[in-house]
Amino acid sequence: MGLWTHFQRLVKHCWLDVADARRAVPADALERLTQRVSASEQRHTGEIRICIEASLPLSYLRRRAPARERAVMLFGKLRVWDTAHNNGVLVYLLLADHAIELVADRGLNERVSPAEWQAMVAHLGTALQAGQYEKGLTTALEEVSAVLVRHFPLLPGGVRANELPNAPVLVV
Repeated sequence: MGLWTHFQRLVKHCWLDVADARRAVPADALERLTQRVSASEQRHTGEIRICIEASLPLSYLRRRAPARERAVMLFGKLRVWDTAHNNGVLVYLLLADHAIELVADRGLNERVSPAEWQAMVAHLGTALQAGQYEKGLTTALEEVSAVLVRHFPLLPGGVRANELPNAPVLVV
């Protein structure tokens, strides 16, 4: 990344804040996404978290860290890795970089190819480029859910514990 590109990225990240994230995904959309995560998790034993961040902290920008690094850190901080079947997934959206990251725990990554994850990211990216954040996140949630149902279905009569909150996180 050249100096000019780095400067432009820095300005963009300093310009955006949590209010931009709230405009992109307002409270009613967050509630609908929460309900969709809850409904999804009734069909499999996995856990899905959605995390939306307007811009990276300055410490990440100084060292020119990619969105993936932040997503992996939040995967840990939000305890998505800490599920009984090691099958949690974080859907991370970084508005300033127009970056989408899917971070899956080892139990799921053993079963899903990187190409399949990248295809999901591409579908989400198409909706986000059109400014359709809720639609894009819903599409990503549906695709991640289908993967979890395929590999970690909730068996008939099975009872599942909800290990993580279902509400999307807006990083402040």
